[in-house]
Amino acid sequence: MTRAWPARLTSQGVTLRPLSYADAGPWRAARLRSAAWLQPWDATVPPGSDPRPTSYRALVRRLHRQAREGTTYPFAVEVDDTFAGQVTVNNVVRGSALFASIGYWIDRDFAGRGIMPRAVALAIDHCFGPVGLHRIEVAIRPENSNSLRVVEKLGIREIGYAPRYLHIDGAWRDHRLYAITSEECPGGLLARLDAAPQL
Repeated sequence: MTRAWPARLTSQGVTLRPLSYADAGPWRAARLRSAAWLQPWDATVPPGSDPRPTSYRALVRRLHRQAREGTTYPFAVEVDDTFAGQVTVNNVVRGSALFASIGYWIDRDFAGRGIMPRAVALAIDHCFGPVGLHRIEVAIRPENSNSLRVVEKLGIREIGYAPRYLHIDGAWRDHRLYAITSEECPGGLLARLDAAPQL
């Protein structure tokens, strides 16, 4: 059985592994190259919060600490050994809930190739397996057709609408909410993705 963390997950040339300090160069290059494309969907700091920018090293240090605590699992996405994006499982709640949220972004150069649905399926299967969670939620802005396509391909159902849910691109933005439980994909989300007809 794969351990909960650190973990390395692979399927058809797509690999998830812990985000590392060594990813600094490729991470910055991907973010710079895709800046205009990603900006409408990027989280921002609400007014009145600490506006200090976070360095990449500080970001990874914080994410590694949270991973050790079991509250966050930050994965780098690689395609054929090349950094392509990030999937982060966060807000992990234990006890009677056993749920978490998942967020993701991809380098524009890798978009449209079915990479992110596979990466998200790998992460969710890992959460339902070694991590021991029961429910995963995804919040997506209604205008973000690329992210909506990911949950559509994975068959994750919409459960609601949250006005002014997250601070994104400089303002509080509405989000569509999606969720899946372990009972809904007993054979695994990756198996469901592979069995689905290609649209």
